Amino acid sequence: MEIYLDNSATTKVCPEAVRAVTDCLTENYGNPSAVHSKGIKAKMLLDASRQKIADALSCDSSEVYFSHSGTLANNTAIFGAVEAKRKTGNRIITTSLEHPSVSRCMDKLEKCGFEVIRLAPSANGSFRTEQLVNTVNKNTILISTMLVNNETGAINPVELISKVVKRASAPALIHIDAIQAFGKIPVKPVRMGVDLLSISGHKVHAPKGVGALYIRKGIKIKPFLSGGGQENDMFSGTEALPAIAGFGAAASALPDLNRQLEQTRNLKNFALNELSKIPAVEINSPSDALPYILNISVTGIPSQVLINYLSQKGIYISAGSACKKGHRSEVLTAMGLPAKRIDSAVRVSMSRFTTQEEIAVFCEGVNDAVKNIRTKL
Repeated sequence: MEIYLDNSATTKVCPEAVRAVTDCLTENYGNPSAVHSKGIKAKMLLDASRQKIADALSCDSSEVYFSHSGTLANNTAIFGAVEAKRKTGNRIITTSLEHPSVSRCMDKLEKCGFEVIRLAPSANGSFRTEQLVNTVNKNTILISTMLVNNETGAINPVELISKVVKRASAPALIHIDAIQAFGKIPVKPVRMGVDLLSISGHKVHAPKGVGALYIRKGIKIKPFLSGGGQENDMFSGTEALPAIAGFGAAASALPDLNRQLEQTRNLKNFALNELSKIPAVEINSPSDALPYILNISVTGIPSQVLINYLSQKGIYISAGSACKKGHRSEVLTAMGLPAKRIDSAVRVSMSRFTTQEEIAVFCEGVNDAVKNIRTKL
């Protein structure tokens, strides 16, 4: 029995998306830019897929631009917005909790002379609203933050940003990385008052290699790529129609998000109850985090050791941080957790296909690890 609990990294492609991809690979394989009947049919599928994503976002289809990844969508939103607004100011606001596809963009912009302010997290892992209010001014050209943190599931109060921007009379564009939120909670950029919003296909049971950027009507940003002008010149390069069709099919196959959220919350509560019986387990995710993501530490067992132990049992989780070359999680560090706790952090991430039986087996695996490994280290 395999138990996959690393859905924040990627998801298994759903049957609806598999069928859509297969059809594109074998039947509807034309280039959407071609003017013959095969190309026209492909263009119709491209438009239909765009509408499905727009429906999921409750926006107009003309506001949806397909990219080749969520990373490219984030990069395009950030660099495009800064290029469009650079004559109106120099300040950029983000947080210290961002995914590398955002944080590394900020590092580059800082080296180019922009003033980058990184909001610190509160105890629950979301950015401090009072700090946001105090840093937005008439020189602010971009605010970029994630909706849901990919490590802890902490939810940022992004709906407040537009109010703060208006109050400060700032020229800032608002960009939201909604990659971990889309398909799990309702994501409606119009209601949130944002200008740019990034999502990714492979987080919602679509294939890898496709993302999308919402650009609010009337907002003009500079393209990040140069080429044939596809996606209204925003993402040049032949559209990856099989992946796009799969993305659209996966979006259409999403269940009622509020009902699914409640079911997933029940699974998380079950996990918390079982884990509370195990010595050395500490919970890093805030109580009001997105229930699909649960970050825990098993003190005395390094992250990778626990991951390897569970993997041998067919249980797949991930490190609670992007630990590369010995660097600790910047997110958990920013939250003020002790070093030993960070070094033993792991992330359990569920999907709508996760079952209580799988969670029970995972908890049993953690309990076994505490009994068999922790005392031997």
